[in-house]
Amino acid sequence: MDMMKLATQVLASKLSSSASNNDDLLQSVIGNLLGGSGGQGIDLGSIVGSLQGGGLADIAESWLGNGSNADISPSQIESLLGSDKLKEAASQLGANQDELLAGLREMLPQVVDKSSSDGNLLDAVGGLSGLANLAGKFLK
Repeated sequence: MDMMKLATQVLASKLSSSASNNDDLLQSVIGNLLGGSGGQGIDLGSIVGSLQGGGLADIAESWLGNGSNADISPSQIESLLGSDKLKEAASQLGANQDELLAGLREMLPQVVDKSSSDGNLLDAVGGLSGLANLAGKFLK
């Protein structure tokens, strides 16, 4: 499944603003929040690396592996992405920050989980530390 399409659908379902019907705007905001240095698409390695670096490795492992996905709190998302980026994204969407955080709480685990069906992504790169190392190589 296209990860950007999934992310757009999940986030749109949580927004009450008119932005929920604007896929281009949603994709731009998602790219700015979750994209790598280019702000395009979704940078899975960066997300997982940030989770690991932020003391949230257990959450990342649950999303990448088999089984249920651990929850992430709004404050953890704020630490992960930065409050300034979240405020800017909410403003661009014409939404309040709580709506945006609710959408991200649902979207992030699903996107990472679907990207790593059956843990294949995690296993292929040598576990969580291997994925973080791989992300580091792309971000240089």
